[in-house]
Amino acid sequence: MKIVFYGLTITSAWGNGHATTYRSLIKALARLGHRSTFIEKDVEWYRNNRDMPSPDFCSVRLYENWRLEEAALIAEAADADAIVIGSYFPDAIDASRSLFAEAKCSVLFYDIDTPITLSQLRAHGHCEYIEASLIPKYAAYLSFNGGPMLRELETRFGSPRAVPLYCSVDPDLYKPQPVCTEYRCDMSYLGTYASDRQAKLLELLQGAATLLPERRFLVAGAMYPDDVLWASNVKRLTHVAPPDHPGFYSSARFTLNLTRADMVEAGYSPSVRLFEASACGAAILSDDWPGLAGFLTPGEEVLLPRDAAETADILVHLSEGERIRLGQRARERILAEHTSAHRAKEFEQIVERCAAGVS
Repeated sequence: MKIVFYGLTITSAWGNGHATTYRSLIKALARLGHRSTFIEKDVEWYRNNRDMPSPDFCSVRLYENWRLEEAALIAEAADADAIVIGSYFPDAIDASRSLFAEAKCSVLFYDIDTPITLSQLRAHGHCEYIEASLIPKYAAYLSFNGGPMLRELETRFGSPRAVPLYCSVDPDLYKPQPVCTEYRCDMSYLGTYASDRQAKLLELLQGAATLLPERRFLVAGAMYPDDVLWASNVKRLTHVAPPDHPGFYSSARFTLNLTRADMVEAGYSPSVRLFEASACGAAILSDDWPGLAGFLTPGEEVLLPRDAAETADILVHLSEGERIRLGQRARERILAEHTSAHRAKEFEQIVERCAAGVS
C-alpha cells in the first residue's frame, strides 16, 4: 500500500509532538511492507532544527509555496492507496479540496489536536487547518482523543467515521537505559512551556522541590519565561533531543506527566510522553483526567498526587521496590497495547474499512 501524508513535520521534533507521532506510525507501517511519502512545508523554525532530515522509512517532500507547487504536490498522491491530511498542516484546507476532487482513494484526516480543533469548530465553524463543511468528505476522522468527542464529530459535524488513533511508542527506541549523570534526579519533567500546565508544574514539582530542598529536580523543555523563579534544587534544560528521551526517563526516580487543560476537559487524551516514559520503565506521577484508567491503572501503573505535599510524600516514603514495580507494570501495559505496531495495524484496518465502505 502506498500512503501519502500531508502533515506539520516529520523532519523536526523541536517543540512539537507531531514529528514523533508520525515517525512512530510510519516506521511501523514500513515494517508491514507499506510505502509512505510525507509532505511538509519548509519553514524556518523546523529547517533550522531538523533532527531527522531524511528518514529511512519513508520519503520526504518539502515545499515552500503551496499555490505555486500545488499540481506537483497533489500528483504525489495520484497512485496512492490512502491519503492522510494532518492537523496543523499549513495548507490543509486547500489540499483537502483538491484531493477530494482528484484522489482515487480514501482521504483521511488525522487530528493530533482534537480538543483544540473542536473548540474552534464549535465557536467559528473552522480553524486554520479544517472547516466544518469538509468533515463529511473525509472517509475517516482519525483522532488523538477517544471518548465523547468522537460521537460529536459524527452527530454534529457529519463525519462518516470518527475513530481513535492514539499516539504510540516505538519499543525499539524507548526502553530502559543506564542512568545518565546529566539527567539523574529525584523527579523530572519533560515538556514545552504551556501556560495552562504551568500552575500544575509549579504545584507538583516546584512545590515538592521547596518541601524537599535536599532532593534534586529537573525541568526540560523550551519556551519557559525568563521570569520563572525556580527553586535552587531545580535544574533547567532547554531541550532534550528525542534520541536522549529514554536516558532522560531512565535517570529519574520519578517522572511527572502533565496534561493541557483542553485535553483534561476532553478526557481520553494520552500524551506520547506518557507512553514513552512508560516504555522506559519510568515510575510516573501524573495529573488526573477522564479516561486515564483506560491506559494506566491509578495506584498500580501510575500515581496521581493532588498537591506538593502528596508528591513529596511519595518521593520520600514509597519504597524502592514498589517504585521499580510501578514502572515495570506501566511498561508491560503500554507494550501490550500501545506500541507503533498496534497503531499501524489499526491504521490498516481503518483504511480497509473505508475502502469497503464499512462503518
